[in-house]
Amino acid sequence: MKSIMKIVVPVVLFGFLMTSCATTVQVRPARGVVVAKVHRPKIIVHKNVNYYRSGGVWYIKKNRVYKRVSVPAGVRVTTLPRGYKTVKVRGVKYYTCKGVYYKRSGKRYIVVHV
Repeated sequence: MKSIMKIVVPVVLFGFLMTSCATTVQVRPARGVVVAKVHRPKIIVHKNVNYYRSGGVWYIKKNRVYKRVSVPAGVRVTTLPRGYKTVKVRGVKYYTCKGVYYKRSGKRYIVVHV
């Protein structure tokens, strides 16, 4: 019985440690990368250009594919993307998500460069 326990305990302990160290990594495309499909994008029109936002990442659509882009300052959105964080920069309150900063303006949010 003791010899079985010497084998079972380390195996169970090793299995527990391996599952508790597992992390989830979310990969997003780099700027300029082209993807064929974007999951449920929100369309935002700015200066007659359609921008597509999905998961806090911004795209433009050309020839049935989406290209990741840097969103220009001044784009207005009604909702912030999921996972945003509130930060203060030089005493001013901003909201940030995946490298994009937003500033509240009335009932909307404006993309700003900080």
